Amino acid sequence: MNTRISTLLLFISITFFQACSQKETVVEENREFDEQFRPQYHFSPPANWMNDPNGMVYFDGEYHLFYQYYPDGNVWGPMHWGHAISTDLIHWEHLPIAIYPDELGWIFSGSAVVDWENTSGLGTGNQPPMIAIYTYHLDSGEKAGRDDYQTQGIAYSNDKGRTWTKYENNPVLANPGIKDFRDPKVTWHEESESWIMSLAVKDKISFYTSSNLLEWTYQSDFNPEWAAYGGVWECPDLFPLTTETGEEKWILLVSINPGGPNGGSATQYFVGDFDGKVFTTETTEVKWLDYGADNYAGVTWSDVPKEDGRRLFLGWMSNWLYANEVPTEVWRSAMTVPRSLELMKNGDDYSIASRPVEELEKLRESTKEQEGDLISLTSDVLEIEMKSLGGDFKMTFSNDQGDKLVIDKTDDLVLFDRSQAGLKDFSDVFAAVHNVPLKGVEVKDIRIFLDRSSIEIFFNDGKSVITELIFPTSAYTELSLQGMDSKVEIHLLKSIWGN
Repeated sequence: MNTRISTLLLFISITFFQACSQKETVVEENREFDEQFRPQYHFSPPANWMNDPNGMVYFDGEYHLFYQYYPDGNVWGPMHWGHAISTDLIHWEHLPIAIYPDELGWIFSGSAVVDWENTSGLGTGNQPPMIAIYTYHLDSGEKAGRDDYQTQGIAYSNDKGRTWTKYENNPVLANPGIKDFRDPKVTWHEESESWIMSLAVKDKISFYTSSNLLEWTYQSDFNPEWAAYGGVWECPDLFPLTTETGEEKWILLVSINPGGPNGGSATQYFVGDFDGKVFTTETTEVKWLDYGADNYAGVTWSDVPKEDGRRLFLGWMSNWLYANEVPTEVWRSAMTVPRSLELMKNGDDYSIASRPVEELEKLRESTKEQEGDLISLTSDVLEIEMKSLGGDFKMTFSNDQGDKLVIDKTDDLVLFDRSQAGLKDFSDVFAAVHNVPLKGVEVKDIRIFLDRSSIEIFFNDGKSVITELIFPTSAYTELSLQGMDSKVEIHLLKSIWGN
């Protein structure tokens, strides 16, 4: 009898333990992509470290996003290319790691193209190959004090990017003896019928040409005296844009770290002309794509269909000043919302407007209008719109824990104050007041994307932008408005992760 009771008690104990374990497992599974600070409509990796977007290419109905990825930890380490695909730029399917390090080095940033005419000869079957062009970083060479530890290699895919084969004769571009020799962005130049590589070389952009993606010829450098040189130049991108009146200019994006307008990492851009070999510009003013502290290394998708007509951009939403220390554990880093870059002309001056892609509107779950000086917020996954503005104003997001995020427009300046916005002790420089010069332009409308640990603010239909990380101790529950008569339209947004 005692034996039976003991056996029964043991059975009950085991069953209870298994039930508890299963319950805990279910809870943990339900937390996937829903951890504290995890963005709900910005791309982030399932786990561990991510930085620069890489190899962004459109092919056969799919937007491919590759990215700098370290699968073994949540801080920067030996780089791989992570991979995800989307059919709408909003919802993402995570795929296995695309490109791994090898004896030539870690896999640093680069780009990808569709080789429509199979100029490389690497295609098989009826579909053109996808070609990835990336930087090899030989860590042992760097530690040995060599200057030639970064070279350019390629890999190719004949199954829509699902598997990748490295070219047997890598590297395709050797290093001439320069420590910073990286981040190849390749595009097809129709006028010269050649491939163009824009390469970041220390404090300049070097242009190379090729007929087959395998052999490259140096053509020219771009590094005007008046540009921003507070740090190393990185992640270039070269592409044409057309104004509303049909005038075409070439745009060169150059990320710089440090040296940004509000400290650390940022992206400057140049508007000029390109003849297939040389990029020239008549302007002498430094222009920033985003005045916030947390939009870096952004580049654009290649091979977007001409009927789409957009130049689609995505940036890494962080800053090297504190990227390794931000208070997330399961994963680190997210991307900005996808944006369409558009060329504006005012007199003889050209500028770029960054506009959230229209596909984001599919995430609107409900919409309400509010008026008054105090707006209640019921979520931290929101889009907020205000129109018909003018004059000075102040906006304050707050919660019951005393966190305050302040956007203050006074005269010709917008101040973004995150010094009391939430967690800040992880960094000596994170808590700061950042500024956006308006240069005489009056703020007429504001569009805000709030997503748990980030905020993106678009002024005047994207003519000025602030992208910033924030880590409130709990969701903001109130939005206080001063000097603003506009109605506030608040869109509650759905999660892209299905939580």
